[in-house]
Amino acid sequence: MAIRYDLWLDPENVARHHAVEADLERYFMERFADYPHIRLFGEDPYDYDAPFNRLYDVLMARAVDYCDRNWRYAPTPEQLNRTFFRAVGRSNKFIRDDNDGDPTRHDA
Repeated sequence: MAIRYDLWLDPENVARHHAVEADLERYFMERFADYPHIRLFGEDPYDYDAPFNRLYDVLMARAVDYCDRNWRYAPTPEQLNRTFFRAVGRSNKFIRDDNDGDPTRHDA
């Protein structure tokens, strides 16, 4: 299997990796604006047909194409996942259910 991720091929190019990650986070934030409010998880966080999980899959695929088209860059799955969830954390588009299974949450 050939290595194809830019981060692995050129780990010393930190400025470029950071620039792509910052752009990816902006990209995800902009995509979230296209959707109505989305409930995070709900009763079953492993329900792969839940709107949040479907959105994740779609945006991951689109982000890979976006990076290739705009940066000629192949992000690692970890870079995609990290920037996606940073954007989720900053976005006001996501709603958490009162009983979302998070035992550390004290505002419910």
